[in-house]
Amino acid sequence: MNQLELPILDAIQTIKNPILDTIMLVITHLGDAGILWILTGVALLFFKKYRKNGLIVLFSLLAGLLITNIVLKNAVARIRPCDLNATVELLIERPHDWSFPSGHTTSSFAAATALLYTNKKIGVPALILAILIAFSRMYLYVHFPTDILAGIIIGAGCALLMILIFKKIDLFILKKKAEKA
Repeated sequence: MNQLELPILDAIQTIKNPILDTIMLVITHLGDAGILWILTGVALLFFKKYRKNGLIVLFSLLAGLLITNIVLKNAVARIRPCDLNATVELLIERPHDWSFPSGHTTSSFAAATALLYTNKKIGVPALILAILIAFSRMYLYVHFPTDILAGIIIGAGCALLMILIFKKIDLFILKKKAEKA
């Protein structure tokens, strides 16, 4: 699979230039450790109207972290494209964990999907940023396209699962309130 994906990454390398390098560095660092998304989720907790949205974002991120960074990266143990083609000059420090799936992409799509579902006004810009973060990981030659695709699926899946769980909790609470009335 790696040999089929390297040509895609090499094609992306043909658009590299100093301006795009700077932009991609900024974008990729927005996804570092999911901090931007964690802060977004925490910020939402401070507003009663958006508290549930914040919880969905944070639990989506937690689920994505567990699936991606704790389980799959270690189980699959896929090397990074920069390890296969050392001729590409990295603009960031080489990541020290495994490649599959992309943690940046997982967290970005977990948060963006949760935000898109719960609040389209901030969800649409979040989704655009998530797409840019995912692309930046290929541009920087640290993830294969399938790492990105898996991160999108896992992140969005975690968010959809948390949305479903929170809906079930809401229904349970409404049922209990109706029984008391």
